[in-house]
Amino acid sequence: MIDMDAMTQSIAKHQAALVEAGKVNKETIFDALAASGFTRINLTFDGEGDSGQIDNMAAYAGDALTAIPEQKLMLRQAGWSDDRITTSEFSLPAAIERLCYDYLEQEHGGWENNDGAFGEFTLDVAERTVELEFNGRYSDVHTTAHTF
Repeated sequence: MIDMDAMTQSIAKHQAALVEAGKVNKETIFDALAASGFTRINLTFDGEGDSGQIDNMAAYAGDALTAIPEQKLMLRQAGWSDDRITTSEFSLPAAIERLCYDYLEQEHGGWENNDGAFGEFTLDVAERTVELEFNGRYSDVHTTAHTF
């Protein structure tokens, strides 16, 4: 038998660890982006049918599209079954993707399932903000029955 209280507590611990790791990771990434002169990063994502991915990442220094350097960063990661946080090394582009995937999990867990979702992240380096535009897809059925 499934212990729903234990499952709920495990999910809550994971969510708290995800939020805690995200705060530190966001600062680490924004520090690296600012030091490299970036002003904005845009990422698009799309998913459905139990899979999804970030499709595109565009980085800007002012109005100029600029390549993101492969410098290495240490990011925190939340464990799946508890509140354990580990650290792993990522390139800067992979770190940005990881941060965005974690925000998707934090705010819209299962975003890639069934009809899925699509949207865009905008990282504003000067404001040190991450904006998520999320578009969830769903199917709708309207059924009527009549007996005469």
